[in-house]
Amino acid sequence: MAELLQFLVAGLKNGSIYALVALGFTIVFAATGAINFAQGEFFMLGGMLGVFFSGLGLPLPLAAVAAVAATAAIGAAFELLAVRPIGGGDPLRIIMVTIGGAVVLRQLALHLFGPDERALAPFTQGESLKVFGAAIERQTVWIWALTALAVVALALLYRRTTFGRAMRATSIRRDAARLVGINASAMVTASFALAAALGAVGGLVVAPLTQTAFSVGAGMGVKGFAAAVLGGLGNPIAAVGGGLILGLLESLTAGYVDPVYKDAVAFVVLLAVLFLRPKGLLGGSGRTKV
Repeated sequence: MAELLQFLVAGLKNGSIYALVALGFTIVFAATGAINFAQGEFFMLGGMLGVFFSGLGLPLPLAAVAAVAATAAIGAAFELLAVRPIGGGDPLRIIMVTIGGAVVLRQLALHLFGPDERALAPFTQGESLKVFGAAIERQTVWIWALTALAVVALALLYRRTTFGRAMRATSIRRDAARLVGINASAMVTASFALAAALGAVGGLVVAPLTQTAFSVGAGMGVKGFAAAVLGGLGNPIAAVGGGLILGLLESLTAGYVDPVYKDAVAFVVLLAVLFLRPKGLLGGSGRTKV
């Protein structure tokens, strides 16, 4: 039982990170109808910029805030400079631009920060907590807490603020949003900034456990995308559920089958969902009433 609990803890830890990345995919998909394949690089930038600002002598809380804010600004600039100029809103063109943008961001990080792995100090020092025989690292508690906070804050933003309602309106029907006076282009830019901030939080909070490097974004992008597809693209709650399910599947596979297959789980899940239920576990049936 203690062993199973340990695997569940590990799965929920990884699943929470996947959920943050999946939320970024979902937010941009809702706003543009396209997949932002640069989302994994925003995850990488959160960790790398956190290490960078911490190295400048900033206290860890300020370094974390600066890293998230800087990544959000990069996300907004990415939409303004790379995505918006292509015009037309064609999803395929946006996807191609985001793939190219991911390569550019990765190479810039390599030249700015170097190829070496970098570590960030834990948010809280101390020994692991013991719960029913399972060890829970203090940083894992931070991962769970910040993921829950991000989900609650996102829900409040969308449901309780005028700005959030404008973002939702744009994601549902952009032309109709324009007709009622909403600046749809600004809402798309805000969606990219918000997605980048969520990815940065994930990269920042996991850096003390796994370290970070310029190359971590690609793999995390695949897993975040798999989580978003598993839950159902366009549905934030489904994205969170997809991330947690994927994390648990990975952990249980590593514990009871073979750790070699752990990273293959995301690909298997992605292919299975695309073949069997393209709209995800919590998506619709795909029927349209005319």
